[in-house]
Amino acid sequence: MNDFEAELRAVPERRYHHLHPFNLRMHAGELSRDELRSWILNRFHYQRHIPVKDAFILAKLTTPELRRMWVRRIQDHDGTGPREGGIERWLRLGEAAGLDRDELLSGEGVLPGVRLAVDGYVNLCRNGSVLEAVAASLTELFAPDLMRTRIAAFEKHYPWIDREGLRYFQVRVSQGRQDSREALGLVLGWARSRTDRERAIAALGYKCDVLWALLDAVDGACR
Repeated sequence: MNDFEAELRAVPERRYHHLHPFNLRMHAGELSRDELRSWILNRFHYQRHIPVKDAFILAKLTTPELRRMWVRRIQDHDGTGPREGGIERWLRLGEAAGLDRDELLSGEGVLPGVRLAVDGYVNLCRNGSVLEAVAASLTELFAPDLMRTRIAAFEKHYPWIDREGLRYFQVRVSQGRQDSREALGLVLGWARSRTDRERAIAALGYKCDVLWALLDAVDGACR
C-alpha cells in the first residue's frame, strides 16, 4: 500500500459513520421500533439519490470502458427491470419493518437535515471534478464490514423484521467490495500531484461528513 492509499483509507477509518452514536446504538440493539423506522425512511432519501449522483459521475467519464464500468452502479440500484435493484430492496426493508411503500416513495417525513446532506453530496458529484466525485465514493471501503455487522445486529436484536428485508445489506457486501476496488484504482491512477491528492482526500472527508450529518438529523429527531 502506498502512502496516498494509506491516507485515503485513514479518512473513513476515523470519520465513517460506523462510529456514529446512532449506528452504535442500532448495532447494540438499543433502537425502538419507531427509531429504526425513522432511520429506514430517512436513509431511503439517500438511497434513491445514489443512481442520481452516479449519473452525474457517468457523464464526466471520457471512455466507453469507464462508462461501462460505472453504469453498472446505476443498474445495481435502479435494477434492469421492475421490482429489481437496491432501491427496490430498500423498499422491501421498509415494508418488513412495518412502513408503507407509498409513504417511503412520497418522501413525506424526510427530515430537513437529511435533505440538506443528500443535496450536498449530489451537488458535489454534479459540480465537482470527476476525481473528487469518485473519491467521495470511497466510503465503500468500509461498507462491506458495516453491512456484515448490521446483518448480525438485525438478526440478533430486531427479530420482528422479516429476514427477507435484510436482502439489501446482504447484496451490498459483495457490491461494495467491487465498487470500492474499482473506484480506488481510478483515484490512485488519476491523482498524480499533491494538489490532486489533497482534493481527493477532502472529497472523501466531505462524504463522511454527509453520512454523519444524516445520522445526526435522525438521532436528533428521535431524542
